[in-house]
Amino acid sequence: MYPTLSKIFSVSSLLAWSLLSGSAQAASDSSLRIANRTVDRTVNLRTHSIYAPYIDQDLQNRWWDFGADSYINTNKHIRLTRNKPSQMGWLWSRLPLSTPNFIIEVEFKISGESTHLYGDGFAFWLTTERTQPGPVFGNKDRFNGFALMVDTYANARHPYSFPRLSGFLFDGSTSYDFANDGEGQTIGACSANVRRTNVATKLKITYVKSELLDVKVQYKAWDDWSDCFRFENITLLVNPFIGLSAMTGDVSDAHDIISVSTSSILFGSPGGKGKPSSGKGGSLLSSSSDESSVGGGVYGYQEYQRRKRYSGFGSASFGGSGAYGGGAGGAGGGMLGGMGGMGSRFGAGPYASEKRF
Repeated sequence: MYPTLSKIFSVSSLLAWSLLSGSAQAASDSSLRIANRTVDRTVNLRTHSIYAPYIDQDLQNRWWDFGADSYINTNKHIRLTRNKPSQMGWLWSRLPLSTPNFIIEVEFKISGESTHLYGDGFAFWLTTERTQPGPVFGNKDRFNGFALMVDTYANARHPYSFPRLSGFLFDGSTSYDFANDGEGQTIGACSANVRRTNVATKLKITYVKSELLDVKVQYKAWDDWSDCFRFENITLLVNPFIGLSAMTGDVSDAHDIISVSTSSILFGSPGGKGKPSSGKGGSLLSSSSDESSVGGGVYGYQEYQRRKRYSGFGSASFGGSGAYGGGAGGAGGGMLGGMGGMGSRFGAGPYASEKRF
């Protein structure tokens, strides 16, 4: 009896909290302006967001794939590469992103023992192709779409410092200039010391169709966003996949993805009345503020189910599916061994059919 009452109380508390937070989200967004337009609300897209514990009870994720040397620690991160030479790993959304206006926040961590020789970095992708491993930070060259590269190793001398965040917009025929770290090919760039920081490091990519692409980075203090670059009158490809990949060469670092949060931007009408405007992406949602509250309640119930599901799951790590193998699982701390290693060696792993580098 008492456990049942406790569960009911927990669900009620979560639902109440979610209803309040959903309303607060809509209210707080109402004062936000992007590209000289008032934001009615932002709506989180579950299909293009990922958080701990990253996987479900079947040891997979319904909306994301990972592979090569990447592996998952369910309590901490998705590690794209270990701090070892010649590593490569990736994480890709399974569905294309159809909303025309969006905000994507990526929390990441770059760490390593060396203070002077380390690399190579990782990249964020919005491209028409997915899971195509290659030499550009673990992804294919001559990509079609947008890339934001966090480069920690300079291949040439430059008047600016590294780590360097650089944006690229390629058409599928342009080859990345490795020798010069893409200099002269960028649409915007900035230097930011995002390696071995004492605060959470994040990227924020804001896009309004045909109007602007804005990139900010958090690395100095919590909720202290530094402008990286802003590009106006830009149109990205329609329906891109979201990807993250990393690579190490002779020098190395650990490259971790903590979370990815994608939200659709719903703009208010110019006169302040009527339904929010967001292009085709807005058709998925009602314009009433009550719907955001209901959505918050649904999320609260889902969060309760997730906590219930993983209450006894413990901490586990699962390897990627690449040619380098997934790594053996340790016996301590509930660490489970190399799901990708199984796939690449025996062809029976859950990611055995994924393409490998």
